[in-house]
Amino acid sequence: MTTLTAPDLAGFKTIDDSQIESFRKNGHVLIPGILNQTEVAYYRDVINRAATVFNTEKRSLKDRDTYGKAFLQITNLWEVDEQVRSFSLAKRFGKIAADLLGVENVRMYHDQALYKEPGGGFTPWHQDQYYWPVDTNNTVTMWMPLIDITEEMGMLTFASRSHESGFVENVAISDESEAMLEKYIQQKGFQVSRAKTMHAGDATWHYGWTLHSAPGNKSEEVMREVMTIIFVADGAAVTEPQNKHQEADRQRWMCGLPTGSMLASRLNPLIL
Repeated sequence: MTTLTAPDLAGFKTIDDSQIESFRKNGHVLIPGILNQTEVAYYRDVINRAATVFNTEKRSLKDRDTYGKAFLQITNLWEVDEQVRSFSLAKRFGKIAADLLGVENVRMYHDQALYKEPGGGFTPWHQDQYYWPVDTNNTVTMWMPLIDITEEMGMLTFASRSHESGFVENVAISDESEAMLEKYIQQKGFQVSRAKTMHAGDATWHYGWTLHSAPGNKSEEVMREVMTIIFVADGAAVTEPQNKHQEADRQRWMCGLPTGSMLASRLNPLIL
C-alpha cells in the first residue's frame, strides 16, 4: 500500500569516484540503495497501478514474436500519471546521471516500465542508442528493479567496454540482433557480466551504446518488475534519423523537433 505522502526524491545521493570510473571504463555500473525500502514500496505501487492501466499488450506469450515475449513495455508513464512523474523526474536520479556522465544537467528522453512475465523470453543483444537521433554519446539508462530479483528472473547483462565502439549494427532488437551482436561480442572479446542479485531500489546504469541483453524469466510465478529512465546530457541536438525507429522517436519523444534543433521539447524537461 502507498503511504499518504509521496516520498520526496529531491535529495541527492552521493556516488563515489570508483563508481564513476567503473561506469566510464566498462560502460555500466550497479549502484546499490538508491531508494530505501519505504521509497521503493511507495513507488512500486504507483508504477504498477499506472502500468496496469496503460499496458496495451493483450496477446498471450505464445502469440508474440521474440521482442514481444521479452517484456511488457509501457513508455512515458510520467506523461500520464502525476505520481509516476514524481519518480521519473526525481532530482536524485538526474544528479546521479549527470555525475556519471560528467555534465552539469540532463534531460529526460523517456521512461519505460519493462515487466518480464513469468516464463517470459530473453531480451536480445542490442544498443539503446540505435533508436535515438541525438548528437551526443552522453546518454545513460537507469534500470531499477522494483522487487528483489535474481539472474534467473531476467537480470540485465552487459558487454563491458562495448560502448567504446559506438554504433555497431543498424539492427533493431530481434533474433537478428541477437545473432549478429553475439558474434560481434565474441570477435571483440568483450567480457560479459551481470549481477547475481539486485535488491529493490538498486539500479544499474549504462551508456546508450553499451551492448546489453537479458535472459528469460525462469520464475513460474513472479513478474520481473523494472522501471527505466533514459537521460541525455543537456545541450544535445537532434540528428537526421538513420532508420524508421529513430524517425518514430523524433516524432514521439521529441515532439517532431526538426534536425539540428536542441533536444528541448516539452517531453524533454531539464531534471536539475
